[in-house]
Amino acid sequence: MSSPQQRLSSIANQLAGSGAASAKQKLLSQNPDDIVVTFAARTPLTKARKGGLKDTTLDNLLVSLLTSIREKSNLDPNLVEDVCVGNVLCPGSAYVARSAVLAAGFPVTAAASVANRFCSSGLLAIQNIANQIIAGSIDVGIAVGAESMSTNADGGAPEMSSQVTSHPIASQNSQPMGQTSENVAAQFNISREQHDRFAAKSYQKAEHAQKSGWFEDEIVPVKTQIKDPKTGEMKDIIVDRDDGIRYGTTAESLGKIRSAFPQWKPSATTGGNASQITDGAAGLILMKRSRAQELGQPILAKFCGATVAGLEPRIMGIGPSIAIPKILSKFGLSKDEIDIFEINEAFASMGTYCVQKLGLDEAKVNPRGGAIAFGHPLGCTGARQVVTVLSELRRQNKRVAVTSMCVGTVSLHSSHTPS
Repeated sequence: MSSPQQRLSSIANQLAGSGAASAKQKLLSQNPDDIVVTFAARTPLTKARKGGLKDTTLDNLLVSLLTSIREKSNLDPNLVEDVCVGNVLCPGSAYVARSAVLAAGFPVTAAASVANRFCSSGLLAIQNIANQIIAGSIDVGIAVGAESMSTNADGGAPEMSSQVTSHPIASQNSQPMGQTSENVAAQFNISREQHDRFAAKSYQKAEHAQKSGWFEDEIVPVKTQIKDPKTGEMKDIIVDRDDGIRYGTTAESLGKIRSAFPQWKPSATTGGNASQITDGAAGLILMKRSRAQELGQPILAKFCGATVAGLEPRIMGIGPSIAIPKILSKFGLSKDEIDIFEINEAFASMGTYCVQKLGLDEAKVNPRGGAIAFGHPLGCTGARQVVTVLSELRRQNKRVAVTSMCVGTVSLHSSHTPS
């Protein structure tokens, strides 16, 4: 526990100063009440309906990940008070989440909840756990993002009432994601060539990262079963590697792939420059700095803040271009003071627009590649992005911004904290 002097110092720091300058100072400082990440890991990301996790249901995926978190973190599981699972597609996800927590070896005192903000669900799970700790509701929590797109297909929007379907903006939520990608390309003049260049860089970065072994300290293997499509035989396997990265990809090779959505103009989105349908999960442990120090837990990063920003559903993917400036302004930071940006690559049209609109250095954006290269398990991606960037920070000493598409959720983390 923190001492009275530490608590008084914390209160004084919170009260001192005002505006962006004090917010920036708070971001860079180390405080006993800081929310910190003490463990971060993910499963491999594998191709839906084809890869090593194709027959692994969400509950089994969660049990595997949560068991690894429990075993590898060296944290007493009795200290975990809540596990928030970001998920988009699984029916009965609240049942699945709570059951998986218990089956993974956590006590009955560990609660569970589900967060769904589409592609930002994993980030919302992190935000929910962090906010509970800030509010004093819990001391220790786990944030997870998980999706089995093999066993839970994305059926798109459900039927909605005439009040929605007749509304000029609300009705846009029924548009398929592919259509929103084409809307962005058309409205902001993103050419097919720009799509393919952006996507090729994602593959090339991911290929370099995988060959260099950079993903190895992110990934915890999954022991599971897979069905032989010809014989129906189930066999035991260990999945320990992302399988969607296509080596040798170039803009020229991507340019040969036909349009995925010829019904919508400019029909620039293809299976090569859009995110892959994927299975996977990622999780992080959060607590206060004082608690981590008391427990002897490593401190990987400090959670500094999060925000959301809405926009027209028809161009949902450009949310990061709105959310990133919003959170930077809260801390008095400029984009040049951020060393790494993780932006979800749902579609190359949207990634291209966000990078151009914000004037970002492409070398700072998704340095290990992104969802185009190794997949986008919807509920998982936000948490996966944080796990990936914290692994990258073990090679550097940087500040990062992590964003996911849809409504534009952004989570800001700082690595200026001792391990």
